[in-house]
Amino acid sequence: MPTDASLDRQFQGNLLITLKSDWVFEGTTFKQGALLYVNLDEFVQGGSIHVEVVFEPTATMTVNGVSRSKDHIFVSVLDNVRGRLIQMHRGAKGWIQHDVPLPPMGTISVMSSSKDHHQIFVNYEDFLTPDTLYLYNARTKKLRLAKSLPPRFDPEKYVTEQFFATSRDGTKVPYFIVRAKEMEFNGKNPTYLYGYGGFEVSEVPYYADRIERLWLSQGGVFVQANIRGGGEFGPAWHQAAMKENRQKAFDDFIAVAEDLMTRGITSPKHLGIRGGSNGGLLVGAVAVQRPDLFGAVMCNVPLLDMMRYHTLLAGASWMAEYGDPDDPKMRPSLFAYSPYHNVKPGVTYPEIFFETSTKDDRVHPAHARKMAFYMGEQGHPFLYFEDIDGGHGGGITPEHAAEATARFYTYFLQKLKD
Repeated sequence: MPTDASLDRQFQGNLLITLKSDWVFEGTTFKQGALLYVNLDEFVQGGSIHVEVVFEPTATMTVNGVSRSKDHIFVSVLDNVRGRLIQMHRGAKGWIQHDVPLPPMGTISVMSSSKDHHQIFVNYEDFLTPDTLYLYNARTKKLRLAKSLPPRFDPEKYVTEQFFATSRDGTKVPYFIVRAKEMEFNGKNPTYLYGYGGFEVSEVPYYADRIERLWLSQGGVFVQANIRGGGEFGPAWHQAAMKENRQKAFDDFIAVAEDLMTRGITSPKHLGIRGGSNGGLLVGAVAVQRPDLFGAVMCNVPLLDMMRYHTLLAGASWMAEYGDPDDPKMRPSLFAYSPYHNVKPGVTYPEIFFETSTKDDRVHPAHARKMAFYMGEQGHPFLYFEDIDGGHGGGITPEHAAEATARFYTYFLQKLKD
């Protein structure tokens, strides 16, 4: 078996396996992302193994998790970055599937299930819906509300939409937008575009109560980009932007920004971008590559010097993601997008707000320090804040975290609103 396969759990005495890469076994190719069912006794003995395909995701899907009840398997998937929960059981002619009837635009998680019962607890949330817990009976296929967190704003004021931008190489890149229903498509809406694009992390819908209070209610638009490098379409989506292909993640993010302008949602003066850690590298790189697209940049705890990142704190552990700067074959690719090495005098850049932490033990504050100093030497506008407390994850107390949140939203409101 591939070493990156996941042994999920037992079901009726046999084993469920999820593949992260293709597996060629006894003349049959089982595809990346497939959920397989194998005889446990044969598997342990190591002889000939009968393998059944329980579920094989399409090109738009990735398997998020596998759960089980007494007689059923539940496969939680992202389908075009929208959560689906698929109930499956083994029939006389193979595996039969049925969608659990949950809302279509959010994130779905099985919270509790048991091999001894037919019922499971399922949680649902989206940008406008708080965490909502349902009880589902796999035998009767009945779904009922169990409990919900109270809403913190009126969702009827807003709408969530999903669009697709076309990246430089023709790849369709999805993104979510949350806006007021009455928003005018005049290119003047202050817009907050967020992205990450790394380490197979999927950016999925979540309840946007803080964003509503501090941004949407002030006339802002929120956008979440699902660029390559993440896990939204499975391992291949992640692998497409690893190492020498990292530029594809930046191209995807730029394509989303351009698509927002084509649709009349915003314009460079009113578009702000934000990312942290690997996302800080993302916004730093695109701000340097396409300074004409953005009005403000919030660059949190970022990687910015890609020639020396592997010598600083935990950086060496990320070489599988970015590549080794000491490798002569990788070095040109890293140098080509390294934000610190591509800032040039005489170019008009958007104002970048660097935010880092003295006690960050993951991404060294030297990244932000050096980039800010270098931009200052060249006469470029920037803001810089280094927190002496906290760490890579931000505030250590609720008050501390609230200050950081207020600092960010105040900055974007001052820069992006007319």
